[in-house]
Amino acid sequence: MTIFLIVLLTALIFEYINGFHDAANAIATVVSTKVLTPRQAIWLAAFFNLIGALAGTAVATTIGKGLVDTSVVTMATIFSALVGAIIWNLITWWLGLPSSSSHALIGGLCGAALASADGDWNVLVWASTNAKGAATGLWPKVVMPMLVSPVVGFVGGAFLMFLLLMVVHRFTPRIVNGVFGKLQLVSAAWMGFSHGTNDAQKTMGIIALALFTGTSSGAFDSLPVWAAFLRTPEFAVDRWVMITCALVMAAGTAAGGWRIIRTMGHKMVKLQPVHGFAAETTAALVIQTASHWGIPLSTTHAISTSIMGVGAMKRFGAVKWGIVERIVWAWIFTLPVCGLIGFLTEIVCKHFGMK
Repeated sequence: MTIFLIVLLTALIFEYINGFHDAANAIATVVSTKVLTPRQAIWLAAFFNLIGALAGTAVATTIGKGLVDTSVVTMATIFSALVGAIIWNLITWWLGLPSSSSHALIGGLCGAALASADGDWNVLVWASTNAKGAATGLWPKVVMPMLVSPVVGFVGGAFLMFLLLMVVHRFTPRIVNGVFGKLQLVSAAWMGFSHGTNDAQKTMGIIALALFTGTSSGAFDSLPVWAAFLRTPEFAVDRWVMITCALVMAAGTAAGGWRIIRTMGHKMVKLQPVHGFAAETTAALVIQTASHWGIPLSTTHAISTSIMGVGAMKRFGAVKWGIVERIVWAWIFTLPVCGLIGFLTEIVCKHFGMK
């Protein structure tokens, strides 16, 4: 029980860090266009993150039982996965780089599971089908979306920006800014909601996996009556897990992540309300689609590449490609670095007898 409480606390710490690390995903554009003040944007994002986090469990199910063989997962494995993700998130936050919290957690989980299975790569579920016949596993749910979503975000952002420019080019900048300043409130709210539906669910899946692991291993057999709700004989995301994760992520988002917000909202490309609306709408549509299909998508990849696409349509040279290069390198290193940290942490836990 003590180990589970440690895992639960670590998971909530990750969720809080995820909130302020990825706050830029929801508010960077609406702040940079000066439609909202930073504080107003933070509270808007926090509220819609909270609502979005309660909207489903498809992504949580993928994280909890669709990527690694749950038979090798112990409390130490889950703890190690979280440690890898937390360390990477803090490093990239300090450097002001918008990296993927989703891939950080997935990388940590895969690395920890490998160490738990003594290096047996068969514990990683590369491709499979669930009870409903839908594809699941690392390739269809992680690797392929990781490659496709940035392209869709970039092309989609550029295409929507092209359509909007065709519509608004006859109007004065004052009218365009006024109209899209109001529309951007809607797109920012949708972006916050979609971020909640995808990102908050990842920690829900990890906690649900910890509950299932504790129950199946017999660790919860001696629980007192008041704690019997922790027993989960089948993998499921309980309502209390959803509410707790939603509140913690909202609190993290409310704390803000100004280093990354400055990178995405100011350093990468200069935006006006019409550009912010196009980027947020494109990214929200991509993320919402992924959430519906249970894909733990990188919301960072979606919004960053949408901003790049919008900026390139504005003028190719408007995007500061040197900063983009740093961001892309952070994306490339996320999975292997977090996997290595998770692997090493699991080995240390096994050495000290943590199971």
